[in-house]
Amino acid sequence: MATISPENEHPVKAFGWAARDIWATGEKDVRLKVLYCGICHTDLHYARNDWGFSTYPLVPGHEIAGVVIEVGSKVTKCKVGDKVGVGCFVGSCGSCDDCSNDLENYCTKFILTYPGVYHDGTPTYGGYSDIMVADEHFMICFPENMPLDSVGTMDGIIDTVSAFHPIMPLIDLLRSHGKLIMVGAPEKPLELPVFPLLIGRKMVAGSCTGGLKETQEMIEFAAKHKITADIEVIPMDYVNKAMERLSKGDVKYRFVIDVANTLTAT
Repeated sequence: MATISPENEHPVKAFGWAARDIWATGEKDVRLKVLYCGICHTDLHYARNDWGFSTYPLVPGHEIAGVVIEVGSKVTKCKVGDKVGVGCFVGSCGSCDDCSNDLENYCTKFILTYPGVYHDGTPTYGGYSDIMVADEHFMICFPENMPLDSVGTMDGIIDTVSAFHPIMPLIDLLRSHGKLIMVGAPEKPLELPVFPLLIGRKMVAGSCTGGLKETQEMIEFAAKHKITADIEVIPMDYVNKAMERLSKGDVKYRFVIDVANTLTAT
């Protein structure tokens, strides 16, 4: 599907599931051409409305890697031609304690890359599209030596179990005072036995993605040590099949959509 953005001063054609790039490039915005986008299990949850708060039309994708094609007049973080990425969120209040400590992902006013809502009420759309605009603060800069097809899904290095599973075997593995950190988001509640926690002073906590500073540090560490993700590159017209395979657990490597070479108007 192809649509034209409605703003008069900066019309931009964008292709995608239901995507339209509605933003002109503001003074602190970066416009990027999406080259690759990883498929996260979260995309499947949102597409099926497993958590009950999806909004439609919905364009998934929060493992986005591309190249800068335009920058606003006050952008200092990157320049045209730079390799950049966008993760799970594209906005926050910028002034709370979490934002001040580089933990924008815990801001109570953070804005999801999709399906979020900007402060003016405009919906956000993800990376299953060829164009994206976001504030420079929420861009991750990639070193030149990193291949873009694998950096867009670097969060896949951490094992996240998004299906229902017993956690007692994991708690049993903890030593006294140990911590179990949950980063997956199963659609059904997990059973949490309290008694083993009391006996060993064990703790169960959660973590929702990483902050921008943490993510940038991870990317630079990965580049320095030549760490990349194991991926299966797919064309855009294979996305529905990939979602089906993902729902069945028929995935060995992370799916990454080759947006730049396979996304066309229909």
